[in-house]
Amino acid sequence: MIRKISKEQERDIAALAALEKSIFPDAWTSKGITETLRQDHTMALGIWKEGFFAGYVILYYVLDEGEIARIAVDPSCRRQGAAGRLFCQLEEICKEKEIGRLLLEVRRSNKGAISFYQKRGFTEDGIRKDYYTSPCEDAVLMSKILDPENPD
Repeated sequence: MIRKISKEQERDIAALAALEKSIFPDAWTSKGITETLRQDHTMALGIWKEGFFAGYVILYYVLDEGEIARIAVDPSCRRQGAAGRLFCQLEEICKEKEIGRLLLEVRRSNKGAISFYQKRGFTEDGIRKDYYTSPCEDAVLMSKILDPENPD
């Protein structure tokens, strides 16, 4: 099941923060996630598998562009379609909001994520030197044009 996560859903925010902490060295806190969700033009989707919080995506959007700020799937649920389902739902919402382009950045060493994004239609736009810390690493900048006539 996929659903939007709002700033009022404390249990979902706690689950999101716990998954953040288990995956990212620069994890966002529950407070930071709540503050992010309070912002206009911010959205989060969560995915549950048999009642288990399996993953999420956080999007910032302005006018016709959206930036994927975070996406994560619990390691036990990877390669089972969760991220793909999140992306499909996110793209549907973007089309409703007339968002025509998605942007993201990813660690250069994260070959699995880069491959996943490429399979979803993202292309490489450039490199942001030394963008990440812990460890210091370049970011690969990627984007995808959303075609309202073609769902994939």
